[in-house]
Amino acid sequence: MKIALPSRDGMVDGHFGHCEAFTIYTLDESKNIIEEEKLTPPPGCGCKSNIVPTLAEKGVTVMLAGNMGQGAVNLLQNSGIQVIRGCGGELKEAVAQWAAGNLTDSATVCDDHGSCGNH
Repeated sequence: MKIALPSRDGMVDGHFGHCEAFTIYTLDESKNIIEEEKLTPPPGCGCKSNIVPTLAEKGVTVMLAGNMGQGAVNLLQNSGIQVIRGCGGELKEAVAQWAAGNLTDSATVCDDHGSCGNH
């Protein structure tokens, strides 16, 4: 199983569309991290770039994020990636909280993106 998180300096980036990188963790059957990969997104807002198809091609099935627009949520879900918003803090801690069943989607939609619109 692969989980991706928008990241900046080892922390969950609160802004999906403008993160420094996506950190992708591969988990084993016991939900322990066995591999870590960093993916630098292309320039531009998240859902207006090719990042979602790229994440899906890499086998990502869960996105743990701070916040994102509804357009990004729709693209991720349409690509078979479950979205859990409202995450924060250190990356591996967020994954551990998810693995323990302690994270649920906040359903908060971010719509303050200036020139990006509601993506």
